[in-house]
Amino acid sequence: MTLIQKLAIAYAFLFFGVVAIGYIPAFNDDNGNLFGLFSLQWYDDLLHAFSSVWALAAALISHRQAVFYFKLFGSVYLFDGLLGLITGSGCLDAGIFINGFRSLNDVEFPARFFANLPHLVIGGFAVYVGFWLSKRVYDHFATA
Repeated sequence: MTLIQKLAIAYAFLFFGVVAIGYIPAFNDDNGNLFGLFSLQWYDDLLHAFSSVWALAAALISHRQAVFYFKLFGSVYLFDGLLGLITGSGCLDAGIFINGFRSLNDVEFPARFFANLPHLVIGGFAVYVGFWLSKRVYDHFATA
């Protein structure tokens, strides 16, 4: 199993944890917001669960599938984080279609930043793994 496949398994556990942590009362505020920032709905849990299953399946199938997962998944999640940072609404939860562009008066920049930080970090790292690290790992195994 390659490093990329192991990272995909780590992502599977990460997203399973994201779903699970949403159901632990200690991590939710009085309004039901995770860490006081995220209002997660059933469709968010479904998206995170799908991301987890996809990562695990890709890791178990092959190195190539794990690389594909990181490229596609990372691009989509990073885009969602950037869109949320700029507009105040993401695309994965259809917020951009429902709420449109939200002004800084509606959602101030610090809240936008911290609300989108998970997708920026998780998506950004996935893009790094899929597009750059995978070439180094693949080349290393190809020359061995």
